Amino acid sequence: MRENKYNCFLLILLVFTLLNSACAQYAGLAYVKEEKLVERSTVLLNNGNYLIPLRNIGNLKIASIHFSNAFATGFDSLLNKYTKVQSFKIADYTGGENIDKLSADLKLYNTLIVQLNEADLNSPQIVKFITDNQQIKNVVIAYFGKGSSLAKLNDVTAPILYAERTSPVAAYFCAQAIFGGVAITQKLTGTITQKYRFGMGFLTEKTRLEYSVPEAVGINSNNLQDIDKIAREAMLAHATPGCVVLVAKDGTVIFNKAYGFHTYEPDMPDKITDIFDIASMTKITATTITAMQLKDEGKLNIDSTMGFYLPLAHNTNKSDIQVRELLTHQAGLIPDIPTFEKIRPIDHSPDSSAAYPVKVNNGYYLRKDYYKDIMLPAMLNSPLKTRGQYVYSDISMCFMQQILETITATPLNVYVQQQFYNRLSMQTAGFLPLYHFKPDQIVPSENDQVYRHSVLDGYVNDPTAALMGGVAGHAGLFASANDVAILYQMLLNKGIYGGDQYFKPETVNLFTARQSPVSRRGLGFDRWDPLTDRHYPSELASPDSYGHTGYTGTCVWVDPKYNLVYVFLSNRTYPKASSKLSSLSIRPRIQDVVYKAIEKGL
Repeated sequence: MRENKYNCFLLILLVFTLLNSACAQYAGLAYVKEEKLVERSTVLLNNGNYLIPLRNIGNLKIASIHFSNAFATGFDSLLNKYTKVQSFKIADYTGGENIDKLSADLKLYNTLIVQLNEADLNSPQIVKFITDNQQIKNVVIAYFGKGSSLAKLNDVTAPILYAERTSPVAAYFCAQAIFGGVAITQKLTGTITQKYRFGMGFLTEKTRLEYSVPEAVGINSNNLQDIDKIAREAMLAHATPGCVVLVAKDGTVIFNKAYGFHTYEPDMPDKITDIFDIASMTKITATTITAMQLKDEGKLNIDSTMGFYLPLAHNTNKSDIQVRELLTHQAGLIPDIPTFEKIRPIDHSPDSSAAYPVKVNNGYYLRKDYYKDIMLPAMLNSPLKTRGQYVYSDISMCFMQQILETITATPLNVYVQQQFYNRLSMQTAGFLPLYHFKPDQIVPSENDQVYRHSVLDGYVNDPTAALMGGVAGHAGLFASANDVAILYQMLLNKGIYGGDQYFKPETVNLFTARQSPVSRRGLGFDRWDPLTDRHYPSELASPDSYGHTGYTGTCVWVDPKYNLVYVFLSNRTYPKASSKLSSLSIRPRIQDVVYKAIEKGL
């Protein structure tokens, strides 16, 4: 009965998608035409301090204020693609005296984005609100309307994005321009006021992801419709309850859709903002990027050994294993160590205490130092059977975590949050997500009735990572598709994003390049398989492709040849692991739809 109800919902959604996408290309072309008109008639003024595009946005507390802008909802929605922005509307502050109340409510925000139209500029109180606040905060104006009204902003020194066109597309464009999602390319073509004269204006560069339609990068929207069909096929076959797909081409997100539901009960639809357990994608999205940064800083030598960095490895058979061998899975390590099946009753408790501080999930607490006393010695004393050969091992990244934490003197989860996710304003990415998000924002990964006796929602699926308290070098990271895309667009940009450099280009090239004749692997990264009959990661992916998959049904692939980032997130392990996602080739088939659409163009 439940299965029939779920399948019925999927069929209704499929029909709706097909009916509403028949004219997708025409809508896309119309959008691109309007966007070009907006670009040619939008000018950035008063940007002498180069505030726009905003930088270091992870450290900013941003509020968006609108008075009577009809397109404020869309404007604010685009702002929130880049960082968390709180919206304030004048309807909540009626009367001039309440403008002061608005200013008081904004005291904890250091950056104000103010949306204006011609009617708003007829209010001296609104103009005063701007001139008062620009003295103590970063203020950015997005003004939509006739240029003649700019005279009322003569006392404003804050940057002004002046868009002559008033349309939803103009709102989207200006919101993105504030963050560098699109470039400002025009200057004033005539004198508007005594202050704003012919030839004035500041040009900017695109520094972050743009959000647009496939036609913006020369792709016919209709040629991506098979993604819908393949995603629905996966859910009808119960390969996964739901999924999110994102495609970024030429630095522009052209496709981002959610399908299905959190579980096989059709009561909580997947959303593009949902947070997933990305499993082994952690290996490159946390551990490897930390290694890259430390190599750039001269703190990590990939040809040094475990014994050099870890005194505990000195008297073991791991002492002379090179960091390079760990990153390429050629250290001879076994894939993993026993986990929950080795736990004794005395090792865990249903309640937290000083003796049982490590939370594995609700009602399951591990005894103090279990990892240090039991798990780490088991890894250090494990046999080496295949050194020099490629054998995929989670233990390798657990050792990498130990090395990196020793060098940085910082837990891995804290380090990547500070050095990468916060700086990039990846709003959902991180370990231990329940410290920051509600469970309904997180997609459950499993209903574990064998060991943990609960639904895993916000607790890591991987058993080794779970017993390590949810933070591990090989698994434990959670993120949304947009956040994953931000990080990998930065790598595709050779280490640069938002005007900041995170890695040297040569470091990106080194780690993502094939490292050994015995496997396809890079340093940490998985890569395109030269055995073409395997069609890995997909049939049409180029030999330049690099990325990683995750056990929960996830993947990210970067293809520099096509300037492409592809993200697929799912929970194929709910309620228990299914092999159908792989047997149906869902991830590679969707990836190939994108390549075929690129080849067909418009």
